[in-house]
Amino acid sequence: MVATANTPTAIQQEGPRHLAITWGDGVKHVYPVRSLRLACACAECIDEWTGQGRLNPESVPEDVHPVRISSVGRYAIQIEWSDGHDTGIYPFERLRSLAG
Repeated sequence: MVATANTPTAIQQEGPRHLAITWGDGVKHVYPVRSLRLACACAECIDEWTGQGRLNPESVPEDVHPVRISSVGRYAIQIEWSDGHDTGIYPFERLRSLAG
């Protein structure tokens, strides 16, 4: 498989509060993990009909962190969080856009 700009070549934890992703074009982004948890777009966190957020940021611990990260095909990762949440899928394109 040829790496594209929106395909990670490496995903690794950088300390307890950051996740680093190196993309196919060589760019490396470091994400605060709590921000990724708050950006979850699953049906539990975002209302599927209205698009309004359901997740109360105050309910997410400041020290939330990934417990496990799994590949979802060739397009996304799924993160199991220390707060018990595990239904969110993070497509690579969305992760790249979250980097700013």
